Amino acid sequence: MKSKWSLFFMMIVLGAVLAACGSSESSSSGESGDSEGETYTVATDNNFVPFEFMDEESGEMQGFDIDLIKAVADEAGFNVEIESMKFDGVVAGMQSGRYDIGIAGMTITEERKETIDFSDPYYDAGLILAVDASNEEITSEEDLAGKKVGTRSGTTSETYISENHPDAELITFPGIVEAYMDLESGRLDAVMYDVPNVKYYVNNDAEGTLKTAGDTLQGEQYGIAFPKDSELVEDVNEALQTLIDNGTYDDIYEEWFGERKYGTESSE
Repeated sequence: MKSKWSLFFMMIVLGAVLAACGSSESSSSGESGDSEGETYTVATDNNFVPFEFMDEESGEMQGFDIDLIKAVADEAGFNVEIESMKFDGVVAGMQSGRYDIGIAGMTITEERKETIDFSDPYYDAGLILAVDASNEEITSEEDLAGKKVGTRSGTTSETYISENHPDAELITFPGIVEAYMDLESGRLDAVMYDVPNVKYYVNNDAEGTLKTAGDTLQGEQYGIAFPKDSELVEDVNEALQTLIDNGTYDDIYEEWFGERKYGTESSE
């Protein structure tokens, strides 16, 4: 009888030891590797080439912003789920707190900062005009009076045209590609939008039918957006600076824009 009780006791002790070991291993694996980190939803534009757009072959979002936010997440130790939508939805999603992070070539403005938090700037941008390649009438923004000027609704370019060119006929579109198409078909005289997107379309998609006109207007900076008082801002800023310092940011920048912004070499 005594031997049975001894055997029973030993089995209880052994079970407790194994349970403790399993608990220790589980805790350890939860702390190591990004796959065990928190997962945050990232709202992004559905068509802002080359920052974010749908790859028709893979059905996945790709672009500079997509690569950057994934690199930031890896560095900061969390995971991201990408949700694409119209640009207005990204802004509204940040203001309502529906999404944790927003990255969509979003310009940092004082007005937006009243309802949205931003990371440190990650891209220097501005606005520029696109016109028909044969157009000699519009050589700068000074020539927009009485002209039909298109842009994307809810953007800083819409605000800029409204405030600085009241004599122009402003026509807005839910997507910027629609504006470019109307320009190519002659239904618009000009399009004003963010420099990198305008230049990308003119150089890669317009097939010689469009050109840029005038100088870069209203220097702007893009920031990663968050709901007000988000605790993620500091972690993202630290990760972003690390990527700049170790050359990862330049690797991503060079892939999409053909040059290195900071001139840093990758540490890998």
